[in-house]
Amino acid sequence: MTQLYPLLMSPAFDPRPWGTLDLSAIYPNHKFNERIGEAWLTGDNCVVANGPLAKRSLADLSKEFASELVGTAARDPQRFPLLMKFLFPEEKLSVQVHPDDATAQCFGEPWGKTECWYVAHAKPGSQIALGLKPGVTVAEFARSIEEKRAEELLNWINVYQGEMIYVAGGTVHTLGPGSVIVETQQQSDTTYRLYDYGRPRPLHLERGLASVKEHTASGKVIRPAPVAIPGGKSRLSSRRSSMIAAPYFTVDLFELKEPQEFSTRCDCGGEDSGKTSVQILVAVEGCGVVEAQGRDPVTFTKGDAVVIPACLGAFSVRPQWAVEFLKASVPGVVVPEPATRL
Repeated sequence: MTQLYPLLMSPAFDPRPWGTLDLSAIYPNHKFNERIGEAWLTGDNCVVANGPLAKRSLADLSKEFASELVGTAARDPQRFPLLMKFLFPEEKLSVQVHPDDATAQCFGEPWGKTECWYVAHAKPGSQIALGLKPGVTVAEFARSIEEKRAEELLNWINVYQGEMIYVAGGTVHTLGPGSVIVETQQQSDTTYRLYDYGRPRPLHLERGLASVKEHTASGKVIRPAPVAIPGGKSRLSSRRSSMIAAPYFTVDLFELKEPQEFSTRCDCGGEDSGKTSVQILVAVEGCGVVEAQGRDPVTFTKGDAVVIPACLGAFSVRPQWAVEFLKASVPGVVVPEPATRL
C-alpha cells in the first residue's frame, strides 16, 4: 500500500456559457480560449499532481484508502466528502436549486447538496440571488418561470469580498457577474436548472420545483471577529477567522505570517472529538509550504488546493512571506445550521 501524504491537486477547468476568459484574479499565468466558469479542486474526478499517487483521482483513492484518507467523521468512508471549486461568473448563472438530503434520496440520489460561498473577490455592485422574496410561494414561482419573469421573484442581495454565504439544500439561487467565489459543498453535482434566460439548455422543472423550499436557513453567515494567532520569534501577526460551521462542513480562513501547526482531529469538543477528517487547504493569496513528518513538503500558491489525509494527524503550514488560505473539513460532532442574515 502506498503511504499517504499531502496531495497537491490539479485544478480542472470547466467551460460554462456564463464564464470568463480572464481568470487572472486567481490564475494569472493561465490563458484560455473558451469561457471558463469553474475550476474544480476536489471533485471525484480531480487528480493528484505530486508524488507516487500523481494522476490518481480522489474517487479512486477514497475507495482504496477509505477512512485513512477521508477520516472517521465522513458519512461514507469510501467517498471523498467535500467538493471545493472556484466560480468565475461573467454573466448570470441559471436560476437553480439543489435538493436537500431527504428530497435527493426520494429521487434515488445518495445525498443532496448544501453548499457555502466564500467571496474571494467582488466588483462594486456584485449581487447574488438567494431564495424567494418573502411571501412568494412555490406555485407563484412556477408561474413566473412560465411567464419568463422568474428573476423578479428572487431575493437579490449585494455581496462583498470576505463574506461567507450559506446555501442550504432547497434554496433557489443564482450568481450575478462580478465576483469570484470559493464554493465548498457536499460531494454532489445534483443541480436542477429552473430558468436560464433563454439559453438553449434543458430545464429540470419537475424535480427542481419539487426540491424548492419557501423558507431555509440560507443567508450571509454571522461570524465572530477574527482571532489573532500568537506570534513566534518575529511576533508577526497571524489571524484565524471562523467562516462557517454547518452540518456538512466547517471552513476557517487563515492569514499566516509565521508557521502554524494543525491537526486532522476534530477540535470541537464532546464525546466525538476523537474523530478525524480530511483537511482541504485552498490558497486565495500568497504562497506557503505544507509539511508533515516523514513526507516531502508541498508548496501551494494562489488557486492551489492541498488535500491532507486524515491519517497524517499533525501537519504544519509555513508561509513564504505570507499566505492566506481556506481550510475545510467535515465536523466530528453534530453541528446545527449557522446563524445567517439577508
